[in-house]
Amino acid sequence: MKPPVEMMVETYRNSLYATAFSVCKNAQDAEDVVQDTFIQYLSQKKDFESEQHIRAWLLRVAINKAKNKNSTFFRRNSLPLEDYMETLTFESEESSELFETVMKLPEKYRIVIHLFYYEDYSVKEIADILKVTTGNVKVRLSRGRLSLRNTLKEVWEDDES
Repeated sequence: MKPPVEMMVETYRNSLYATAFSVCKNAQDAEDVVQDTFIQYLSQKKDFESEQHIRAWLLRVAINKAKNKNSTFFRRNSLPLEDYMETLTFESEESSELFETVMKLPEKYRIVIHLFYYEDYSVKEIADILKVTTGNVKVRLSRGRLSLRNTLKEVWEDDES
């Protein structure tokens, strides 16, 4: 099974962008990653087993490309997170704070938090996508949550003072 690329772009563009942005922390790089991911899908000769297989493959490719983008010496058009935050709209101040706090997590925690909470992947599916053990994913989720909890607790306690 290999659906047309136009259908894949319509279905997964936003999800891939969010995932790439969570790794790159840069809008232009995330857009490049999404485009490169679909180009790779288009040139891919293999058939996929199911819709879930395609989605996991696309996410894995996007994550790898985003990591590669981060490791290049010159990162083009860097936009600091604070500047990018000004361009986003959130339902509430808490949503904005949570997003900003998640984006400040170390990459390995940020990716699993994103895949688990925003993409609704299970621990096993995340382990398959990232090519790590389920135990590793659970540890990363736990540490990421703990870091979020501690950071947000400090922010909220400061607000109450």
